[in-house]
Amino acid sequence: MQSPARHTWLTLVMAYLAAALILAFLSHSLPRMLPGDFVTAMYGSSDVTLDAQQEAELRAYFQDDSGFAGFLGRLLRLDWGYSYTFLAPVSTLFFDALPWTLVLMGTAHLLSSLLGFVLGVEAAWRRGTRTEKAGVGIMTVLEGIPELCSGALLLLVFALHLGWFPAAGAQTAYADHTFVQQTADRLHHLALPLTTLILAYFPGNFLLARAGMVMVMKSPFVLTARAKGLPPVRVRYAHAARNALLPLVTRFGLRFAFMITGALVVETIFSYPGLGTLLFNAIAMRDLPLIQGIVLAASVMVLGVNLALEYVYTLLDPRVAHAS
Repeated sequence: MQSPARHTWLTLVMAYLAAALILAFLSHSLPRMLPGDFVTAMYGSSDVTLDAQQEAELRAYFQDDSGFAGFLGRLLRLDWGYSYTFLAPVSTLFFDALPWTLVLMGTAHLLSSLLGFVLGVEAAWRRGTRTEKAGVGIMTVLEGIPELCSGALLLLVFALHLGWFPAAGAQTAYADHTFVQQTADRLHHLALPLTTLILAYFPGNFLLARAGMVMVMKSPFVLTARAKGLPPVRVRYAHAARNALLPLVTRFGLRFAFMITGALVVETIFSYPGLGTLLFNAIAMRDLPLIQGIVLAASVMVLGVNLALEYVYTLLDPRVAHAS
């Protein structure tokens, strides 16, 4: 006989597998609703003139008539398809761009979450002071500034006007660098897009951590810890902050799961060679196999992170496991 916990996890996994199947269907169907096609995008603005027969033959060549069943069968064989634009397997293009996005988005999420959590906890602990009020006001203003505006402003000032940082790319092309020089060069290119994302994510993390901390500080166990005479730092982090962490973990997980779409704007602004730029180019060229592969991978990533969060919640707060 299965234990209740094991039965719950089995049911949860089956539900996620069903959701993955639905997402596979949507990733196959929705890109086909885009106006235009690859032939129009490729030859519409070029100097090449096609007659009606040539255009029809090209459309027939690039048309996929296998339907969803054929698409699902290829996925089961780990065949993501072949990119019309880049003339390479979709899986190769995806995994070539993935490390760049992981470095950019992973670093941005990690730094913004750590800074937002610590400063949010400290602000809530000093609730009512001028510092706390000023911090909340500044973060509220920054939260309303979109990535497009902050990224364009940083690019204009620090790259184009002052020339302190590169305006595009992830590394200097054809440079003969040692490992240390190459690392420094990549960090130099990473500075502006990383700052843009931190400015976009940090205010929300700060406000969320502060709000959660304010609610937890009213709990009886925090008052009891204070009454026992425990050091303020221990009360603040070991007792109060740990219980205010769940909303921030949720935000971190979902933000990280949506890193492909979240990186699209910033990577496009700075011509950063990650998945966001790859998806933007695929949509512009109506490269259906590439769009399908990236969208499906992003969707499965969201499901995977959500499933992982179910387990992380039980580690951070055992009451979640007992409640289920």
